[in-house]
Amino acid sequence: MSLKLEIEAVIKQFMADLPKETNNSLMGFIGRLVESGIAEKSANVGDKAHDFTLSNTNGDQVNFYDLLKSGPAIINFYRGGWCPFCSLELKGYQAMVPEINALGASLVAISPELPDNSLSTVEKLSLEFEVLSDLGNTVAKEFGLVFPLEPAIREIYKEFQFDLEKINGDDSWTLPIPATYVVDSDGTIIWADVNANYTSRAEPADVLKALVQLIESRQAS
Repeated sequence: MSLKLEIEAVIKQFMADLPKETNNSLMGFIGRLVESGIAEKSANVGDKAHDFTLSNTNGDQVNFYDLLKSGPAIINFYRGGWCPFCSLELKGYQAMVPEINALGASLVAISPELPDNSLSTVEKLSLEFEVLSDLGNTVAKEFGLVFPLEPAIREIYKEFQFDLEKINGDDSWTLPIPATYVVDSDGTIIWADVNANYTSRAEPADVLKALVQLIESRQAS
C-alpha cells in the first residue's frame, strides 16, 4: 500500500472519532498555514543545504556534511513520533534502508523532540538510520520550515496528549512543516518535497527514485 493510502486510512478513522468543531479548527489551521506560503519560501531544489551538527539517539554528534563525504543523502524533517503520519512515513523510509545503503547514500530524519523521545520512536519503529534531535528547531529554521501553533491548536494538542512543551523540552510550541530533501554530495538540493499540509507526505518510492536518478546521472557524466 502506498503511503498516501495509509495516511488516508488513518485520517478516515481519526476524523470519525473527532468532534466536528475540533476537525474544523484543525483543517482551518492547516489551510491558513498553506496560504502563508511557508512551503514556497523554504529551502528548495538548487539551494545549498545548510550544514548542521545534531545529536542522535545515542548522544553522538552527527555532522551532515561529514555524511556527504561518503555520498548523497536524504534528509527528512518530521514533526515527532507522536504524529501518526510521521510514524507511517518513517516506517516507509525504513523499508528502503537496504536500497539506500546499497547506493552509498545516507538517510537522516530530524525532529524537535528531545533525544529520549526520539529514541522511543527509533525503538518502537525499529529504525536503522540516523534520527536526530533538532532542539528548538534550530536547523529546521535554517531551512525555512518552522511555524508556531496557534493558541487554540495548542489546546487541542494538549487534549490529544501531545504536550509539545514536554515532548520537545521548550515552550515555543513550534514545529517544522514536513519536508524531504535529496542532497548531492556537494550539498546541492536536487529534489524536494515540502508541504504545509502535514497530512501530505512524499512517497518513499519517489524519494528513492530521485536518489537513483542522481546516482545514475553521476555515473553517466
